[in-house]
Amino acid sequence: MRPRVQNTLKTSVTFEGVGLHSGHPVKMVLKPAPAGHGISFKRTDIVLGNTVIPARWDMVERTALCTRLINDAGVSVSTVEHIMAALAGCGVHNALVELDGPEVPIADGSSAPFVRAIMSRGLHRLGSPVVAFEVLKPVTVEHNGAKATLLPSDRTRIEFHIDFTDEAIGRQSKSLDLRNGAFARELCDSRTFCSRSDVETMQANGLALGGVPGENAVVFDGETVESGSGLRHNDEPVRHKMLDALGDLALIGGPLIGHYVGERAGHALTNTLLRELFATPGAVRAVICDAVMTARLPGQGLIWSEIPAEIARVA
Repeated sequence: MRPRVQNTLKTSVTFEGVGLHSGHPVKMVLKPAPAGHGISFKRTDIVLGNTVIPARWDMVERTALCTRLINDAGVSVSTVEHIMAALAGCGVHNALVELDGPEVPIADGSSAPFVRAIMSRGLHRLGSPVVAFEVLKPVTVEHNGAKATLLPSDRTRIEFHIDFTDEAIGRQSKSLDLRNGAFARELCDSRTFCSRSDVETMQANGLALGGVPGENAVVFDGETVESGSGLRHNDEPVRHKMLDALGDLALIGGPLIGHYVGERAGHALTNTLLRELFATPGAVRAVICDAVMTARLPGQGLIWSEIPAEIARVA
C-alpha cells in the first residue's frame, strides 16, 4: 500500500499559563513546520546563541519529576511531556513550539487543553511519508524497584502498573492499544498527581511552585483526594502515568511501533530505556509506514466528539 503522509498544524495555536514547577507565567505558541522537521522547542526569551532544542531522547537531562530538554548551548525547556503526548496522540509529526520561558505551561495538569486546541484547528497533510521507529528486540531497564520494558509489537501499546501507599491510589494497572483515537478518548484528560507528603518536600526544593490542587494537579492524602471536582476517572493516576509515558516515548523522534510496559516507572527510567534501546544492536529500526501501519499509530481515527469536554468529569 502507498505510504501515508506526515502531518503538521493548519495554523498556530497559543497557550498562556504558569509552569508547574517554576510557578512563572509563560506563553507557548505551537507553529506549523515542514516535513522532516520533527518536533522542536525554541526559547524566544533568549536573544543570543542557539535557542532551538530538538525534542529528542538524547537531549534529555534526566530528572525525577518532569522531562527536561537541554541543547549544547545550555538552553533548556522543562515539563515537555504533556505537550509531547498531545502532539503524538493527535498524530502531529512536525511542529515548532515557541516559549518565552523555561517551562511548558501546565494548563489543567493534563494534555486535554492541548488536544482540544490542536484538533479544533485541524491538521495539514504534508508530502512526505511517515517514518516510525519499530522495536525489534525486547529491552528492559530497572532501578530501585522500578522497571520499564519495550517489546516488539505491530502497533503502539502502553501498559502501566503503579503501587502507592495512599489508599485513594493503591495498586492500579491499565493496558491500552493507542490506535483509533484511544489517547484522546482514554488518557488525555488525566491530570498530574502527587502525595500530600511530597508537596512540602518539592516546594522546599523549589519545585511544584505553580501547582494548585483542583486547578492543575490532583493531591492524594491517604484516603482523601484533593482535586476540586473529584477524579475524572477512578484510575486517573495510572492513566496519567500512561500519558507521561507516551510523551516521553515520543522523544524517540517519531511514532513508536512497540509495546511499552512500565512498573512504577518515571520520566528518568523511560529515557534510560530509550537510551538502552538505541545502544542495543538490532533492537530498533526506522521504517516508512504504509497505510496499514499508519492506521495503527496514535492519532489515527481520532473523532472530535470523543475528545473529553472542557468541564471535568467526576468519576
